[in-house]
Amino acid sequence: MQQAIKMTNGNIDLGLLVLRLWFGLEMAFAHGLPKLMKILDGNMSFGDPIGIGVGPSLVLATFGEFVCGLLIAAGFFTRLSCIPYIITMLVAAFIAHAGDGWGKMSFPLMYAVAAIVLLITGPGKYSLDYRMFVSKTGV
Repeated sequence: MQQAIKMTNGNIDLGLLVLRLWFGLEMAFAHGLPKLMKILDGNMSFGDPIGIGVGPSLVLATFGEFVCGLLIAAGFFTRLSCIPYIITMLVAAFIAHAGDGWGKMSFPLMYAVAAIVLLITGPGKYSLDYRMFVSKTGV
């Protein structure tokens, strides 16, 4: 007979930690850091998917991917950080990769779904948000 895994707050919090670390750090270092390096090198070439100019588009994408990715991984202002992260991924999926087919659209949508889960659930107990805002208030 197979034994069922009992869901506890501890393993839910651990699952949220794994989700935050993977999707936050993967986004920050695989996608956001190259964009940050472009900015630091003065190379502002980038797409303009929402019509605000290539420079502002690059800066906003870098913020959504690198800065918010790191904040999500740390669990610091997690829900707030998920918003630009989600917007960036939805723009990537439905505007930048709209004509590329599902294969290209599915990757940013996976990141968006992970961030939507964190926006709904919060970062969990193993986060800076919890240590700074919840554990001190006893909520």
